[in-house]
Amino acid sequence: MSTRAPLTDLATHSVTNQPRPLEDVNVFKADKPLQSAVSAFGGERHKSRLTEFGEKCGAAETLNWARQANENPPKLRSFDRYGQRLDEVEFHPAYHQLMALGLDSGISGAPWVEPSGHVLHGAMMMLMMQADAGVTCPMSMTYACVAALKTDPALADTWTPRVTAQSYDPRFIPAAEKTGVTIGMAMTEKQGGSDVRANTTRAEPASDGGYLLTGHKWFCSAPMSDAFLTLAYAEGGMTCFLVPRWRPDGTRNAIHIMRLKDKMGDKSNASSEIEYHGAWAQRLGEEGRGVRTIIDMVQHTRYDCTLGSAGGMRAALAQALWHTSQRRAFQKTLIDQPAMRAVLTDLAIESEAATAIALRIGASLDRAKDDPDEAAFMRLATPLAKYWVCKRQPGFVYEALECHGGAGYVEEGPMPRLFRQSPLNAIWEGSGNVIALDILRALSREPDSLKAVQKELQSAMGRNGAYDRHCEKLQDFLQPGALHEGSARAFAQEMALALQAAALFQCAPDYVFHGFCRQRLADDRRGFVYGDVASEVDQAAIIARAMPEG
Repeated sequence: MSTRAPLTDLATHSVTNQPRPLEDVNVFKADKPLQSAVSAFGGERHKSRLTEFGEKCGAAETLNWARQANENPPKLRSFDRYGQRLDEVEFHPAYHQLMALGLDSGISGAPWVEPSGHVLHGAMMMLMMQADAGVTCPMSMTYACVAALKTDPALADTWTPRVTAQSYDPRFIPAAEKTGVTIGMAMTEKQGGSDVRANTTRAEPASDGGYLLTGHKWFCSAPMSDAFLTLAYAEGGMTCFLVPRWRPDGTRNAIHIMRLKDKMGDKSNASSEIEYHGAWAQRLGEEGRGVRTIIDMVQHTRYDCTLGSAGGMRAALAQALWHTSQRRAFQKTLIDQPAMRAVLTDLAIESEAATAIALRIGASLDRAKDDPDEAAFMRLATPLAKYWVCKRQPGFVYEALECHGGAGYVEEGPMPRLFRQSPLNAIWEGSGNVIALDILRALSREPDSLKAVQKELQSAMGRNGAYDRHCEKLQDFLQPGALHEGSARAFAQEMALALQAAALFQCAPDYVFHGFCRQRLADDRRGFVYGDVASEVDQAAIIARAMPEG
């Protein structure tokens, strides 16, 4: 946050050639690629709402909250001074300000009650990422849980109105007494990780119709949520449960927070290890159908992983463009140096492609209920996008950091936090190999999903030679014996690149679509090391489109 009238004429030198902070910028109005994608994929009606939210996310006050929330991470209070068990997490007031900004604005609740709500959610998530990424974790889980709640009408009737209330209530009191709730997830265990069928947590029937859970969870993000979706073995097999923080009799549930994770990034958000000591829970879905119950929810959290990486890319790109447009070296502004312009052009192409495919997934979530083709498209395109966009984020953010020179490596600036955050989305909801294997399963179990993706790719055929040749080569993966665990990553990469191009064809100017095809799809493809830009790419237009407004 900028300070008032700092001294620039010092005893030994004058401070010059330093960029102004990127603050008090409406991050929606400053993001032409996001505006175009919102309009193209059904969200035009939400532009005024997004403009208002974008102004808040880019405000100097909000960015200062983000700094404070990350410099003052959550603290665990296991007991009070009398030795009575609490299992509470304390947050800096700035964390609660950020949570209120997102939840009161509808980032988690609006998608389920508004037309084109998932595109709205997607744009809001990308904007919130430019304020603070950590708080988007509880927002994402609260958003996605509605898909799982739908499997049990009784629980849905109770909890969905609380989730969609569009109100942040930080009080640690029973959910029925709050104006709005958040819901977290606790799925993985130490011995299994992504292999949730290796879980050992057990669920025994309780006399009141609920269940009592005993076991541990290795990752429980946002442990101050009002309830958690979790997996445990009941008599009928692996089952999904909703575990509230408070029991029906008004006592604290037996959810013990063992410790908070000391994470590489995501510092404003609390992640924890927990144990259930006879924790009271309600079954969500049928016994033995736990994995099936969470599948739809996982599609939404994977959508959010894609959004998180796309938003992180945009945040890093905006900082790089802002810095290089004001910093001078060798008698030129950095952005006017040919080598720097090439890097920024390549980054801008990558960022817009990530935005386009992310919101195309959002549109498929909006349309899936009424359109079987869109539902089939969503089932395959979501893991494809999650795999590729999340894989691209760390290298992208590093390159944007390098554009700042040494200033990008200093903790006082925004780039170290963006860089530490960048690997998270590739790990959350399935790392690369897990996603690649899920793609193989989708192809084998739901052949209509491949047909729907191929239909999508046909929409841009004939518009660019590199694109056409790339799509033709995709058929090589579909020959007998060609697609297997060893080739799954390559297939995911090449198919995701094609889907990015198809999404850009729908929402971006021709010079962006053709620039992406030249950089990423041509036989002599460029751009996997940023800055090797073909001469026919319109660098001036692409940079001007990506530049954040002051």
